[in-house]
Amino acid sequence: MAVLDDLSGFEFEDVMEDVFRNLGYENVRQADRTADEGRDVIMEEVVDGRRRAIIVECKHTGTVGRPVVQKLHSAIATFDFDGPKRGMVVTTGRFTNPAQEYANRLQQNDDPHPIELLDGEDLREIADEIGLDLYNGRIEILCDETLRPYDPAADVDAAVAEAFRDIENIEATDLPDPHSVVTFRPVVAVTADTNAVFETSVGVIHRINDRTRFVAHAERGQPQVVDEDVGTLVTENLHATVDLDTGQFGEVFDDIEERRFGQTQTEYKEWAVERLQQLHTTTVTYTGDNNVTYNKTCEPNRSDISVQSIEPVYLPEVRHTTDIQEYTYPYEYYAAGPSRVTAEDGIHQCVHCETSGGDETYTYCSNCGAIACSSHIKTERLEGEPVCTGCAVTERFALKTKYFYDEENLEAFREEYAAMPLHEKAMENKWLAGGSVVATLLVVVGLLVIGGII
Repeated sequence: MAVLDDLSGFEFEDVMEDVFRNLGYENVRQADRTADEGRDVIMEEVVDGRRRAIIVECKHTGTVGRPVVQKLHSAIATFDFDGPKRGMVVTTGRFTNPAQEYANRLQQNDDPHPIELLDGEDLREIADEIGLDLYNGRIEILCDETLRPYDPAADVDAAVAEAFRDIENIEATDLPDPHSVVTFRPVVAVTADTNAVFETSVGVIHRINDRTRFVAHAERGQPQVVDEDVGTLVTENLHATVDLDTGQFGEVFDDIEERRFGQTQTEYKEWAVERLQQLHTTTVTYTGDNNVTYNKTCEPNRSDISVQSIEPVYLPEVRHTTDIQEYTYPYEYYAAGPSRVTAEDGIHQCVHCETSGGDETYTYCSNCGAIACSSHIKTERLEGEPVCTGCAVTERFALKTKYFYDEENLEAFREEYAAMPLHEKAMENKWLAGGSVVATLLVVVGLLVIGGII
């Protein structure tokens, strides 16, 4: 336990709070550090359907003697809790024989307030058991569980094929295989309770009794809360995780990247408490005894916030890129088996403008590979197929611009147009020719003038 020897007493309590939370104890919190009365960490457990309080004394020292155990036994008896209670002494060092004998005697005599002893060797075994490693004096998160990066009942690029399905003029059978990359991004799902009461001389003016659950990206740097739909994806699939097997996933994806958790459990806990303090801080207006209106900012104390759990897991971020002729189409999403949340959709996006989203109709231009919105898709005059404005060759004939795949098509139409009777040339401007007799006559006259006939 050499690493723990460098910790302060308070830092050791932080570590133990994380350890107990990972062991599954509930409502784990630290007592007031200024006057803990022998109670460093307080937590609860449910045994045979009944809730029991556990009062923990943390001793960051080489040897713990009998007086420490006796003092904790007295503290348990005076601790205000409606139910059974027991104690625990945790040390980075070892216990003297008298201390062990005293704790054993409490157990043998069925004392109502038994005490469990955990020494440095026990702590190392517990850390191994819960999948954590003591790192730089704290506990580093080690996680090998991930949400499923793809639906095992479908192809890995099924999401891409589905996205291309509603693009007009494109056949799924003609699509090349996309380049598929998965990044396993560390996240933590935090559950915390906030309970606070704010009073003035007129009584209670504000209460907070809230359980909050949120998910945060947990890479290097400041944690960032994920979007609500991504958070829901994580929390609804925490029960269906799989082992992060890079060998297995390497057979499915072209590239794999695994990020590392950037902070310790303690640091995530501290960040969560600060965030909840800010989240629940509000200004309350109330009327005093003197009939004067007051404003009071109600900010919960750190002791009002109890982090119940910090659940680490990897969230797969899958990115497919499909190269079609001159263009590359990215499609990126967070995955949990068949469920996913889209992060970037470069398929439903016009390559010529900023139009994007599913409300627009998008059409594929087989001439250059572009996917374009209705404003940038025209009908090619000779073939009658879609062509985008980015690659089309254009020329005005009479009163209307015509679109062609290339110069060769344009030249072919020039010859065809030159041989057309005047009424057929007029019909090339259908939006006028179909409008009225006068409009048609104007078109014909215009053509005659252009042709030098009148």
